[in-house]
Formats: sequence, structure tokens, C-alpha cells
Amino acid sequence: MLPVKVVAYMLLLTVVSWQSAFCSEQPAPLQDTGALRLKRGTNISHWLSQSRQRGKERAAFFTEKDVSFITEHGFDHIRIPVDEEQLWAEDLTKVKEAFNLLHQALQWCYLHHLNVVIDLHILRSHYFDAKYKPLWTQPEAQERFLRCWQDLSDELKRYPTSMLAYELMNEPVADSAAQWNELLTRGVATIRAREPKRMIVIGSNRWQSLTSFPELKVPENDPNIILSFHFYQPFTLTHHMASWTKIADYEGPVHYPGPTITKKELESLPASIRNLLPGAEQAFDAKVIAAQLQPALQLAQRLHLPLYCGEWGCLNTVPRKDRLNWYKDVRKVLEQNNIAWSNWGYKGKGFGIVGEDGEADKGLLKALVK
Repeated sequence: MLPVKVVAYMLLLTVVSWQSAFCSEQPAPLQDTGALRLKRGTNISHWLSQSRQRGKERAAFFTEKDVSFITEHGFDHIRIPVDEEQLWAEDLTKVKEAFNLLHQALQWCYLHHLNVVIDLHILRSHYFDAKYKPLWTQPEAQERFLRCWQDLSDELKRYPTSMLAYELMNEPVADSAAQWNELLTRGVATIRAREPKRMIVIGSNRWQSLTSFPELKVPENDPNIILSFHFYQPFTLTHHMASWTKIADYEGPVHYPGPTITKKELESLPASIRNLLPGAEQAFDAKVIAAQLQPALQLAQRLHLPLYCGEWGCLNTVPRKDRLNWYKDVRKVLEQNNIAWSNWGYKGKGFGIVGEDGEADKGLLKALVK
């Protein structure tokens, strides 16, 4: 056993080292441990993205205690969505408080051996559910997007490539795949000029859907790319009664596996509701899930690149047994195909592992990581 004075001195050196690494203008590099490994993760949603929390409330939402909880329950990484309006003012000056929170979280992750994907989630010029998206029509909006990545790279390049990956943009929704392919090429080039070996996550146009994967143009001869898709199928099940969707008014039963809504149940509905639920009577199970993954699997195999399901989840409005069965099947199919994943999400908002009451859903945890 080391003497108390020696232990105290070692702790002091650790503190000084971290202050140097994270607080100085030229921080010390952190240790790179080899290739980035992603297997099972969770999204830290509604923290630095899609949230009006600021100050103490925002700081308290995600702490080192959460990092410990995530690692102790078998996850090896987190995906952190970040929004332009949280990290940058209108004139694109950095919001110091928000960047400090991000750096603090990354420091905790480094200490607890938890890897991270930083996802540029929402831009002022692009929100995946908005009707008008200036990003695709205004050159200055595209330059702002590239400027965001210049800033992010300058801030985050101190972190090892074995720990941290960048996700270029969440769920692009361009009028054409060509528009997104052109912008992602410029985005990757912007990062590559600063960080040749950083892993970059890219998905296809139209909400990173599987059906649009064949239209994705991947930068050539770049082995440090991860292909990403999101999975919320069948949508009538996973977004049952979600207030922000077109199917919000359907409050009847849903099922998994099998037809999400039976033929008899559909026939009993008024036409105004029934017409919002196309395909709801289709039988859904693990075999169907596996078949739907094929476009992504085929492209990844052809290009010899890894696959990542960056979002997947089912609302707690679904009957519990059906919901957990869906989680078990999706996880099984993903892992059988060596696809890393990050569920949506960690806390609250109907999808969370940890509810708005602060209590963990043990059944959901078991379905995800046991």
C-alpha cells in the first residue's frame, strides 16, 4: 500500500494534468488507445439539443454520475446531439458555457473509458421536420454549416481518435440525394483538412432512412468512415400517439410481433384515422427487421465500412410486453449483423432508459444490454 503522502501527490499531479489538458490554450494531447470501438450506446438527447434548459438546470441534466451509470450498465459509448443554437450565437461566436459543458462531459467519458459520437443535430438552417430548410438553397447557410465543423474540429481535435467520432449531420432532408451528397463531401473535406484520421459518421438523405441508402455517395478511399442509419419501424408502433406526428390521433391498440393494428381494428376506425395508418396491418417481426436492413448492409459490405444504427427506440405508450419484445428483436438483429447501435435515448421524453422521475427502467435495460 502506498503512503498517504504519495497518494495525495499522485492525485495532485492528476488534477494539474487535467487542468493543463482541458483549460489551457494549447491543451496537452490525451492518450490514443488504438481503433475506435463502438458496440452499444445511448443518446444523451434533450441536453445540448432540443432543449430550452440553460444554466444550472442544463448543467444538472447530465453529470459524471450519469457517465458512471451508463458504463456500469454495459454501454461502451454515448451519442451526444448538439444544436447550432446551443453552441453558437447568431453571429457564430461560440457560447462558452455550452462548450465548457461539452468538454466537461468528454473529460468524464475519457476518465470512465466511455467513447463518444458528437452529432451535429439541428442547424438554424436545417431541422429535419421543418417545411423550409434554407441549408439546401442558400450558399451562406452551407458556409455556416462548414464553419460549425471548423469550430468543432478546432475544439475537439485534442481528444483521441480512439475515443471520439464526429457525425456530420443528423437526418439530412434535402430535396434530392445529390444535394446532400455534395454537401457531405464538402463537410468531410473540411474535417479531413484538420483531422485525417478522425472517424466520421455519415447517413443517407431523408432522415437517414434505409430506403435511401443506395443513393448515398460515400467519399472514396477514406477508411475512416462509419455508415449510419436510424430505425423506427414500424412507425405506427414506435411513435404510437406521438403528438408531433401525423398518427397522433390514433389512440387504439398496437401490437408486436404481428400486425401493428389488426385488420378488424382498422376496419372499426373512421376513414379520417384509418387513412393515416397505411401499412399498419403488415406483420412485423425479427425476419422483417432483418430484411429491411439489407440496403445498408449491402453498401457497407461493398465498401468494407462499418455500420452504425445511431438512433432506434419505441415510445412507452406501447403496451410494455410488446415494447420490450420489439427492443429485444431489433437489438438481436443489429448485433447478429455486427451493427453498432445507440438507442434513443438515455433520459425522459417517452423513450428514455431513465424516466422523467429519475428512475431507471430495469426491464428496458435488460432488453438492451443483458
